[in-house]
Amino acid sequence: MRLVSFGAAGAERPGVLRDDRIVDLLALDPALPSSWREILAADRLADVERLCARDVPARTLVPVAGTRLGPPIPNASKIVCIGLNYADHCREQNKPLPEAPLLFAKATSALCGHGDAIVLPADETVDVEAELAVIIGRRASRVVAADAEAFIAGYMCFNDVSGRKAQFSDRQWFRGKSYDTFAPCGPCLVTRDEIPDPHALAISSRVDDRIMQTSNTDQMVFRIPQLVETITRSMTLLPGDIISTGTPAGVGVFRHPPVFLAPGERVTITIEGLGTLSNPVRAQ
Repeated sequence: MRLVSFGAAGAERPGVLRDDRIVDLLALDPALPSSWREILAADRLADVERLCARDVPARTLVPVAGTRLGPPIPNASKIVCIGLNYADHCREQNKPLPEAPLLFAKATSALCGHGDAIVLPADETVDVEAELAVIIGRRASRVVAADAEAFIAGYMCFNDVSGRKAQFSDRQWFRGKSYDTFAPCGPCLVTRDEIPDPHALAISSRVDDRIMQTSNTDQMVFRIPQLVETITRSMTLLPGDIISTGTPAGVGVFRHPPVFLAPGERVTITIEGLGTLSNPVRAQ
């Protein structure tokens, strides 16, 4: 299934994509929890699949065209990101492969959806990072890598937008990664059953017509099961939590000369099997 949260920011409803329409789950069954995070926490994903497998009334269908698609999980409790997790990204910085996963966080207030604007703060240099995100489906604590797949709900495109001035001047990454609108994701969450191998997906980013990144998730240094094990040794992951698994080579800051976002541009992230996430860029 392809799961979306649609509607105005702060008032998104859970839905399931069906071609060019969205099944409005709350119109189909008002007794369902009102967000994907709550549906996952209540272990109701299989119920949703059964509901959507049959014919649904026309009144429950919403056209995709003209409908805002917000972050698939608008109210995630946390976003855990992984630094230096692509071999080609390490090479472009002349850095050795890390010996263990490097974890950092983005503020959840940075989340925005497909088509929402990336807002450039004044006096900041802003960069694009295409990433594969993992969405947790069950409460996960001290999970071993061999069992990690059972805790994953699915995957989505993620843009780890980065304010490089803040990132490098602070000598840690939280502020530079957490400006409002710096976590575009979507357009949908693709359930785990539709992606047989998340480590064999083409991944790319473009700014307007310029290709910035083109790689494959097989470049990951630490694969998803190991990431889940490492993270859950230290913290409990909750249903709807997001793990953004790192970015490949081609980011703007390491180009010669560097390339940063400008108002009026459009950023496009594409991951094989997951679709395309597109966001315009505007000044603050």
